[in-house]
Amino acid sequence: MQREDLEREDLIFVGTCDLSGHLRGKAFPARDLESRRQKGMGYTGANIMMSAFGPIYDNPFGTVGDLTLIPDLSTKVDVEFAGFAPERFCLADIVTAEGEAWPYCPRSFLKRGLEALRTEAGLEILSAFEQEFVYTGVGDRPGTTYGYDSFRNQGTFGEIFISAIRRAGATPDSFLPEYAPRQYEVTVAPQLNLRAADEAVIVREMARAVAFRLGHRVILSPVVELGAVGNGTHIHFSLRDLAGQAVMYDASRPYGISERAEPFVAGIVRHMPALTALTAPSIVSYFRLRPNRWAPVWANLAERDRGAALRVSPIFRAAAENAGQQFNLEFRVCDATASPYMALGALVHSGLDGIRNKLRLPTPPAKSIWEMEPEERHAAGIADLPGSLAEALGRLESDEALRASLGPDLLSAYLRLRASEINAVKGESDEAICARYAAAY
Repeated sequence: MQREDLEREDLIFVGTCDLSGHLRGKAFPARDLESRRQKGMGYTGANIMMSAFGPIYDNPFGTVGDLTLIPDLSTKVDVEFAGFAPERFCLADIVTAEGEAWPYCPRSFLKRGLEALRTEAGLEILSAFEQEFVYTGVGDRPGTTYGYDSFRNQGTFGEIFISAIRRAGATPDSFLPEYAPRQYEVTVAPQLNLRAADEAVIVREMARAVAFRLGHRVILSPVVELGAVGNGTHIHFSLRDLAGQAVMYDASRPYGISERAEPFVAGIVRHMPALTALTAPSIVSYFRLRPNRWAPVWANLAERDRGAALRVSPIFRAAAENAGQQFNLEFRVCDATASPYMALGALVHSGLDGIRNKLRLPTPPAKSIWEMEPEERHAAGIADLPGSLAEALGRLESDEALRASLGPDLLSAYLRLRASEINAVKGESDEAICARYAAAY
């Protein structure tokens, strides 16, 4: 009997992109989706403490407690692949047995920030995640950086991937060979609020799905090989008012950032050394955030500088969109070991603190940050980014505003999870640690 002759029933997976950035959950018969939208799927608190590598090293919940995964049908993905099982899943919120938002849920962390941004400031965030990755289906050849040969060598992966993204409900923007060997990048159109983070999860899963069906892998880890240029996840964002109008651009002001948007941006800059623990949350994240790696090392804002932590993206005068619609900032201190909900949530909560405290940006420095001495950077109000995950966790723990936004429960669980991850690889070489993360992501 052939496999295709065996009867089967459609299943759908419902999951959450957890604190380790992995999509985890359960599957059930797809015919039950509507009823599961009401009653959800059983879950346990200990699951949120699953490490990047799988095992639960530290568990504040023990074996006690019951939770529910409630699928959000607006995120439903149902993508067919000829000759293979389909990709069929929904993203979910984690709620208590009483139906309340669970304080440890990453998606709820972002939702809280978005609601506060809307009610307190009358603003929404429009954003998109750029994702870099290594595709194992091509050879490691020198001299093909950004080249058509690199594009050619990936075969049909890119075309199938772009089709899968579109069929999954996102709008693909570009697919390109990147700087490092076997490295590619995909971008999608920006979306408002929660949907942008949902699509970041969906795009990652579509990349994995296509590579799997072609007999290969995508590796999303920030650093695949020690010393190589790494994989970043860059978040482009701008602000809109509740009528949908762009409010971030003012050509007459420093950096082109409007008076209304400045406190939000200043909040991100202020809290950047601490929020890196949420946006670059792995040991190997800090193997990428080193000089001469096309990655940031300072908590700075700069125009058109891909070494900046927060880059003011260019405006293209020939484009059909007006300048205000085009204008956006690019946050570059992020990678795929972060849950998109935690990463975007960290930006929103930091920006909110800037709005609440009417923060202002420092005066733009007179010369490039690359020309400054350390004392000049200090005088300009430019902090160093953490040099390790342990340092970043310490900065997060001492940041009063981010502590408050996370809440004591989520903060404690997050710190314990990441500390256990550090302890899990203690004594291993940097090369071995890179291999562990490359296998996990």
